[in-house]
Amino acid sequence: MRIAVPRELVPGERRVALVPETVKKLVARNLAVHVLAGAGEAAGATDEEYRAAGATLVDSASALYAQADVVVKVQPPTAEEVVALREGTTLVSLLYPLSNKALVSSLAARKVTALATDSIPRTTVAQMMDVLSSQATVAGYRAVLLAAEALPRLFPMLMTAAGTLPPAKVLVLGAGVAGLQAIATARRLGAVVEAFDVRRVVKEQVESLGARFIEVEGAEDAQEASGYAREVSEETRQKQAALIRERIARCDVCITTALVPGRRAPILLTADMVKAMRPGSVVVDMAAEQGGNCELTRPGERVVVGGVTLVGETNLASQMAVHASLMYSRNMEKLLVHLLGKEGKELKLDVGDEIARGILATRNGELLKETQGS
Repeated sequence: MRIAVPRELVPGERRVALVPETVKKLVARNLAVHVLAGAGEAAGATDEEYRAAGATLVDSASALYAQADVVVKVQPPTAEEVVALREGTTLVSLLYPLSNKALVSSLAARKVTALATDSIPRTTVAQMMDVLSSQATVAGYRAVLLAAEALPRLFPMLMTAAGTLPPAKVLVLGAGVAGLQAIATARRLGAVVEAFDVRRVVKEQVESLGARFIEVEGAEDAQEASGYAREVSEETRQKQAALIRERIARCDVCITTALVPGRRAPILLTADMVKAMRPGSVVVDMAAEQGGNCELTRPGERVVVGGVTLVGETNLASQMAVHASLMYSRNMEKLLVHLLGKEGKELKLDVGDEIARGILATRNGELLKETQGS
């Protein structure tokens, strides 16, 4: 089985799907790994390191795709890459099938078996393959660095000859993987941190990181069995908005992390809330790629509104490409090894396996029901 690693074509994407460390482990399993020359350059992985790990370097993308049995990528394929995929090839990458239905249909038309790495089930067995969690960890860390850079004051409390400097106050909205990493990073920088989430189960996690968990008194718990948050009643939503409005007026930085798979990100910060913030304050909207949690966010841009800096930069994980690639690559190794099974000669996509069933978007021209969104 030949595994191919192309260079990512999406503008601004610096990650690579497999790093030399993982290539070496796959080659040790008698798998052939072909890497496009320069594919890992932006992530700090050189062609020489790939060669030393046992990979075959290929000079052109067309030659790479022509001999690939399995193509492993980070970003969803571009139209150019879809055309380059041979019939019968297996594609492993982020796909977001619920919001990229045209792309998934085009892969089915090419008779490509497409595995959506963003659909890996969040179970104990699949934990080591969970790319959304690994990349959210990197993005949460990066979000705090962006906030610290944009904020015209220091994060930690400092006692100096010029007097004591009070610490920055940070409010994190959403305590999933990205939010928890943002809390931990802000605390390490010395900020006083508060966090809000509609799921009460995260309270202990927030407090274990040294942050204060704020909640609406008597509000319903919005956690689903899957672990994701569900929509709440209008009454609860209004109470939550009032709480956020009160807390945001006192903070220096607000980091928002709320996402809903396949849908626009929910609005957590209205224009009035931003107006209530102090001049010089910063909002880092980690949901910018899906429209943003802030009503005033401009995806891909950094703007100042009423003295408040709104950071809508996208693809934060790519800005820390070395470790983001390493984590993604390790996720891919665990996924591929799981799907290869004991024989290790080809991917076994048995729908009886919950991981295979969860990630299958297309198979040999068939558009699977899970992606059709009836």
